[in-house]
Amino acid sequence: MRVLVIGSGAREHALCASLRQSDRLTYLACLPGNGGTAAIADNIPGDPMHFAACAEWAAAHGIDLVVVGPDDPLGGGIVDALQARGLRCLGPTQAAARIESSKVWAKEFMLRHGIPTAPAHIVTADSLEDAARALHAPGATYPLAVKADGLAAGKGVIIAHNAAEAENALREMIAGQRFGAAGTRVLLEDFMIGREVSVFALCDGTQYRILGTACDHKRAYDGDQGPNTGGMGAYAPADWLPPATLAEIERAVIAPAVAGMAEEGVPFVGFLFAGLMITPTGPKVVEFNARFGDPEAQVVLPLLASPFLDLCEAAADGTLAAQPELRWREGSACGVVLAAATYPTAGSKGAPITGLDDVDDDVLIFHAGTKLNGNRLETNGGRVLTVVGFGKDRAAARERAYANITRIHFDGARYRSDIGAQP
Repeated sequence: MRVLVIGSGAREHALCASLRQSDRLTYLACLPGNGGTAAIADNIPGDPMHFAACAEWAAAHGIDLVVVGPDDPLGGGIVDALQARGLRCLGPTQAAARIESSKVWAKEFMLRHGIPTAPAHIVTADSLEDAARALHAPGATYPLAVKADGLAAGKGVIIAHNAAEAENALREMIAGQRFGAAGTRVLLEDFMIGREVSVFALCDGTQYRILGTACDHKRAYDGDQGPNTGGMGAYAPADWLPPATLAEIERAVIAPAVAGMAEEGVPFVGFLFAGLMITPTGPKVVEFNARFGDPEAQVVLPLLASPFLDLCEAAADGTLAAQPELRWREGSACGVVLAAATYPTAGSKGAPITGLDDVDDDVLIFHAGTKLNGNRLETNGGRVLTVVGFGKDRAAARERAYANITRIHFDGARYRSDIGAQP
């Protein structure tokens, strides 16, 4: 089978690595890929946002399955363009991807289908002044989550601790266009207290399989301090999550989401990512994403023992029900992101990366912001690498990751020291 993966991050490197394990795979390409995917796939120059060109290349090269990784192409409609050329795809259509690309649409969808989530109020330019006044009303409670409606690279949520912060965030998004068109509508959402967890499901439009759990670390610095990022590390599985709670999440969140999308005529095909808060009154959805998480994919996929290519093909074909139950490797995985000094405000480009040959054989390195300059590996972005260790439990996996990350070097390299350290 000839497969094309769309994207250039560590998630796409992890997808390629899992697909590569199948003896049914005859050809693997990644568009545009990175310095790591170059070792296991053909890197194809191109822009994932140029849908027609991507479809043209895939059709011309006899691609049997396209797996789309990032949110922006999915939200923009790349799957529609690929399908219009008769290509088989794993990923939601633009209409189905609204579950991530529009927080307003997703919130209204959850309310229509009784999926537990926090109450929220929608604000637009027309209602901005009324909303700003309401933030200062005597009954207003804080903290409050201020969320840009559209895609904002994982950074479109601000937690406001008082009325002034909430009003400032609201005005920055709507009037100041901090996130461009993504902030023309904003959700003011009740702040949820609890512990966060990510639950993934592989969906074929009507059926699904739970594809693991993970815990991400979004803030830039230790102790969950600093600005939000795309993710500074993750561990899998969420070993503190009781099986009964996971069963409740499947019953109250995943099953009604998949059924509701099909019922509304926008069946979801691909990786459905439920970001949840486990509150004192039960699990509630913080947000849905229409793709695998990054860095969560880097710790979930290596633990999957079932044939990944077979699962992807079945999801694209609508035949997941015929697949056997998923099998998992024992133990845990912990992934730590090695980032540029200035991330998330800027990336690093052109700095040589050394030390990868010194990493232990049982530790995986997934590339994101890297590129090959001849035979030299260089930095090419903010999140550069994800170093993944494995062990019998989270503590052992964490120890392996941190024992190896210090062996890798580039100018300005930094990482959080507390990934997976929470009880």
